[in-house]
Formats: sequence, structure tokens, C-alpha cells
Amino acid sequence: MSASPSPVIVLVRPQLGENIGKAARAMLNFGLTEMRLVAPRDGWPNPAAGPAASGADIVLANAQVYDTVAGAVADCPHVYATTVRKRGVTKPVVTPEQAAADMRAAPGRSAILFGPERSGLETDDVALARTILTVPINPEFGSLNLAQAVILVAYEWSKGEALASPPEVTLDPPAPQEELEGMIGQLDAMLVDANFFFPPDRTPTTRRTLRTLLTKPRWTSQEVRTMRGVLSALRGAKAKRST
Repeated sequence: MSASPSPVIVLVRPQLGENIGKAARAMLNFGLTEMRLVAPRDGWPNPAAGPAASGADIVLANAQVYDTVAGAVADCPHVYATTVRKRGVTKPVVTPEQAAADMRAAPGRSAILFGPERSGLETDDVALARTILTVPINPEFGSLNLAQAVILVAYEWSKGEALASPPEVTLDPPAPQEELEGMIGQLDAMLVDANFFFPPDRTPTTRRTLRTLLTKPRWTSQEVRTMRGVLSALRGAKAKRST
């Protein structure tokens, strides 16, 4: 667990309620719950945020609204601005991974600023931060939406937290060889009836190829029964057509 409080996610002048909801969902996925909104364009609360949050209601319910960026980060000694380098602004630049490590090591609250969907943070917003946080990204296509940016940063923070991994799903055991041989034999008999093996001198090679194909997957007993049911149905359909 980290020694420092979880960082605050600050959405600066967000435009769409749906994007606020998606950002809340991204936050809660990785254990972050404190959202602050600076002058949301459509006001707050926004009815479009709830459905987009997909159950991250606690984040939306506790979201605080501020008129200015300065007010939103007033209690945070460590402020990060998610942006590319701004011309004329000279500040340390870190990746999400480095920022997460720094936030965990530093005492006091940290705030991470995310700009409006269309334009990002303005230079005056970045000027309030102490550090620029930049995500390494394809220079040919640098378009991240708001929720994507939040989830990248939240994920890096979560690496230092005791979050539970998704539950493991118990897989069915593989089928015994006897069951697999029965399925292969059934298919082989049907292929003989259908004159599939031609020319005759290629039959051993073709049979080996089919066996290799059918023994590659990790067949379960249920899968074998299902496939044999399919083969039986095909045989029955052929018999009906021939009568």
C-alpha cells in the first residue's frame, strides 16, 4: 500500500457529461475515488454522467466543483498537468510511471489535471502545476480521449496498491484420450462414406493431418460430446436425403 493519499483527479472545464462518467469509471477501476471538476461546461450534476459511469456512482456523488483550477488544487502540494510540453513553460516532464512513483514517495496530496476534451489544458492551467505528465504515444497519431488519459495514469498509480486481481475461472479438465479417439473415429468413418480420402495413396497423410488438427486443441469432454453430436446430426441429415 502507498504511504501517501491517493491522488485527486481534476477535470478542467470538461465538456460532456458522458466523458465525466467514463473518467469516473476509469478512476474506480483502479481504486481512485476523488474527482474534482473545474467549471464543467454543462454544469453539475449532469444526468449524462451516471449511465456512462457504469456503476462508479460513488465517484460522481462525491465529486466537488470549483470555479478555478487554483481553487481545485489549493490543498495539494504536488500538482501534475497532463499535457505535451507547452512552449514557454519550463517544468520537469515525467511519464505516468514516474509520476506514480513520485506521488507514492512524497508526503501530502497530489492532484492530476486533465484538460477539456477538445483543446486540452491551456498554458495558464499548466503554469499552476509543478510537473508536466506526458504519456509516450505514437507521434503519428497522438489522440487520446479523456477517459483513456485518466485510465493510463490511474493504472500506473494502481501498481503500488493492494488491488485484487480478477477471479480465476476454473477450466474443465481435458477429455480422456478414449473420448477423443471416439470422435476422430466417427469423423473418419463419415469421411470414408463421403469419399473424402482421394487419391488413395494420400490417405495416410491426410489422416495424420486431420489427427494433428483435432488433437491440437485442449478438448474437454463437453466439447467432444458437442462435436460428436454435430457429426451425428450431419450423418442423420444425409440419411434422410438419401431415402
